[in-house]
Amino acid sequence: MADDQQQVQNADAAQAAAAGVQFPPQFFECVNEHLELSDRHAQKYGGNESSLSSLFAASRFNAHVYLLNVKPVNAAGERTAFLDHMTTLYRRMLNEHLDGMGEERGIDVGDSELADEYRAAGVKVGRLKTQGGTPAESYVAAAAAVPPTAANE
Repeated sequence: MADDQQQVQNADAAQAAAAGVQFPPQFFECVNEHLELSDRHAQKYGGNESSLSSLFAASRFNAHVYLLNVKPVNAAGERTAFLDHMTTLYRRMLNEHLDGMGEERGIDVGDSELADEYRAAGVKVGRLKTQGGTPAESYVAAAAAVPPTAANE
């Protein structure tokens, strides 16, 4: 299993590099560890509870990292910009994963908020009728994402 994940990570890193995105191998290792823990929690507590606890933990950790990195005198003034950046980043990642996983599973997830960007890049996905995949396709593959079972949803 570890060898399979390493092969996926290597292939994903090569694909990301070809697209001009550089992720160190430890990025995918970290993602996989988070997903493995979330999957165990989903099996034990259910998907909704696992999802909410993951969001809560991510927000708590990101607030912690922000406070470690911002100069205390600037914390109040930079708060709104930080919140805007993080919510925009999350919304983009969520869109990419909905598009990629919906395409991968043959599920119409509706029009993507990123459709104009996809068209400009020559990427066809979902209602654009896929050819070539989405930006998140490599993330999903690298994380060896497995959909939750119906019992966990």
